[in-house]
Amino acid sequence: MRLTAYPPTSVAQRRERQRYCNRWSRPAPERRYVWAMPHDRRSVTEATVVAATFSGVPSTLHALVTGGGVRAAAAYVRDATRAAGTLLPPGRPGIARGAIVHIVMSAACAELLARTLPRRRSVLSGAAAGLAIGIVNVGLIGRLFPAIRALPLLPQLADHVAFGALFAAVADRGGPSRR
Repeated sequence: MRLTAYPPTSVAQRRERQRYCNRWSRPAPERRYVWAMPHDRRSVTEATVVAATFSGVPSTLHALVTGGGVRAAAAYVRDATRAAGTLLPPGRPGIARGAIVHIVMSAACAELLARTLPRRRSVLSGAAAGLAIGIVNVGLIGRLFPAIRALPLLPQLADHVAFGALFAAVADRGGPSRR
């Protein structure tokens, strides 16, 4: 079979030739995922580590001020970590289980924030998103678990706000995506 492309005789043949030629004459478009991430992976990882590490400061300070000392604050941190462990089946509290839940939840929330926050000047948006995540995590889901329900709500929400703000501040510092 002999292919003769010149001159195209129909509209369909012209479109096919143009599509074929354009495929080779220009670079392929950048692959964009359905929910593209405006931050690069390194800055997201750094932001996740910083936010997960320091986002518990508001509730710890609250326990320090209202509880009467460092020992009360340490007991609060222990109780909060053990309460998070009840989210894993079969629902028993534990320090190791709570740490695992904290790491997984922090990574999931960070991924959500990385994909939804604007690229620049997003600290206020991060704080608002952290509050929304806190309302869902602590206000709705956490209230179903007695150990989490026993924790004071406002300091827990403040921790989520701090997580969102810290994440956004560190992710913004990382610069635009290099992809």
